[in-house]
Amino acid sequence: MRFFRLLLLPLLLGLAACGTAYGPDGPPMASRSEVVLLERQILALGPGIDPEEAARAAEIAYRHTHRLAKDYEITDPPLVHNTKVNMGLKPRGLCWHWAEDMENRLEAEAFETLDIHRAIANADNPFRIDHSTAIVSRRGDAFDDGIVIDPWRKGGVLFWSPLMEDTDYSWVEQSVVHATKRAEFLRKARRESVR
Repeated sequence: MRFFRLLLLPLLLGLAACGTAYGPDGPPMASRSEVVLLERQILALGPGIDPEEAARAAEIAYRHTHRLAKDYEITDPPLVHNTKVNMGLKPRGLCWHWAEDMENRLEAEAFETLDIHRAIANADNPFRIDHSTAIVSRRGDAFDDGIVIDPWRKGGVLFWSPLMEDTDYSWVEQSVVHATKRAEFLRKARRESVR
């Protein structure tokens, strides 16, 4: 294991040169204008959204991203940090950690006019790493009508976008991805049992 870590050191140093590194306090806190832009985008999801809930969701998304960046000890770009987590050098910070923690924090608010979803991209692509995120939508709307809330993509600086405008990823609802993987696993298991 020690030899493996020594082999990864040059790779980590090379990757570190590919992105922004942060100091011990992690990424910077968002400005008030950034929070207001997200609040407005949430309100633009459609009629019936409580303005107070939109403001609270936007504030929480940014504040919780900053809190998680500190908790996860984010000082490197996402792929470098992932490597450190997988090597046991950092506590958390893989994309699904961010998505799960963000989803749980937003769900704790018990919004009456907003829904929180989880989505996964690249789950069926063997050449790309799958990626998880949280989605905010208007209550009762499909997840693909919502807004991607992705703190991982920019290493602890919140990225958000209407899902349909996020051209970097093709998002699929988490429950659909898990159901597809379960069905595939069961098919393989049945084929193996027939042999």
